[in-house]
Amino acid sequence: MRTEALHVVRAGALTTAQGLGRAGHAHLGVPRSGALDEAAHRLANRLLGNPETAATLETTLTGCAVRALRPVLAVVTGAPCRVTVDGRPAAWGQPVRVPAGAVLDVGAATHGVRSYLGFAGGVDAEEVLGSRATDLLSGLGPDPLRDGDTLALGAASAAGSPVALDAAPWVAPPRELVLPVTFGPRDDWFTPEGLRTLLTGTYRVSAASNRIGLRLEGPAPARAREGELASEGMVPGAVQVPPEGRPVVFLSDHPTTGGYPVIGVVHPAALGAMAQARPGTPVRFTPAGAGPAGR
Repeated sequence: MRTEALHVVRAGALTTAQGLGRAGHAHLGVPRSGALDEAAHRLANRLLGNPETAATLETTLTGCAVRALRPVLAVVTGAPCRVTVDGRPAAWGQPVRVPAGAVLDVGAATHGVRSYLGFAGGVDAEEVLGSRATDLLSGLGPDPLRDGDTLALGAASAAGSPVALDAAPWVAPPRELVLPVTFGPRDDWFTPEGLRTLLTGTYRVSAASNRIGLRLEGPAPARAREGELASEGMVPGAVQVPPEGRPVVFLSDHPTTGGYPVIGVVHPAALGAMAQARPGTPVRFTPAGAGPAGR
């Protein structure tokens, strides 16, 4: 029987349950989904002694606040933010004990976009196709948090021992995204000048970005062919160019197929940096193997 452990006092701009996604269902039209900053999600679970598959809460920019209905052990990773328990400062990146009745408040991100709130035992949301991840595109998984919701946690005995660290590892959100890209499979739909434009142009993260994709503002790569393709498979990191010419780099909730040409694919190692890039962040593409994902 599920026992409610948390009451949502403030849901924030967008807070969702996330895990490592539901791989293996693309042939059914189901994206992988899962935590955008997978390293931050894994770290939260390691610090709590959870298995890496345990679900965390992914917040967006404004954080969230929950009241503990029983004593819980929690940790916040990802985007740095102010953490308080009943208004008293608490550690970011370190396990924090929250007494029954106390409010754990994850404040607005001071850098980056997404923070990860983990609990010993993990968030016990209903599994769909083997995952507790919320997929905003398909609608699978639990709904985004709303004020007044209650959440269950896994049994505390299911968690291992918390990890004590002097300081949690943290990678600063990039001042500039440098995205290693491999051209193809539809780079022949663009002129040589268009390919150079992608590699030499300066782009910026659009405010219209979301969990589906990082939308970019900047020069349009010139097309060699017009029209659309028959719908074909998409992967995380695919750089799709819609008719208006502004590239979109697909993230975790991307569609499984699409008919606009994919000029290239960004290396998976860059996806975490993209998850923390705020609107306005400069973006540069570079040939794969020529540079880091952010600096």
